[in-house]
Amino acid sequence: MLKEFKEFALRGNVMDLAVGVIIGGAFGTIVNSIVNDLIMPLVGIAFQADFSNLYVPLSSKVASGLPLAEAKKLGPVFAWGNFVTVVLNFVILAFIIFLMVKGMNSLKKKEEKSPTPVEPPADVKLLTEIRDLLKSK
Repeated sequence: MLKEFKEFALRGNVMDLAVGVIIGGAFGTIVNSIVNDLIMPLVGIAFQADFSNLYVPLSSKVASGLPLAEAKKLGPVFAWGNFVTVVLNFVILAFIIFLMVKGMNSLKKKEEKSPTPVEPPADVKLLTEIRDLLKSK
């Protein structure tokens, strides 16, 4: 069983997957920063609201003007602003991954379209020359 696990763990696919997960996690952090630090402040200016603090109070104890963290301490809230931010993160990440896959597919198609010509073996070449000579006589 240990031998099988070693073969599984050292396969190229497992290592590729591990690298992909690590890079994906780092990439997700970058996208979160882009959305939270660059895009959402601009959206907040456009809508004149801080999306991270937009919520609907679900309890009479919660006042609607409080920051979200304080409102959650007082009672349940429907924090739709955070949800919008997370959905925006997902859409941006999905779009970037789509562009990456599309780029890789176009590179793959270019490789398939321009294969290097393969020269026939010497015996086939000789038989072709003999055939051509017989045709010409």
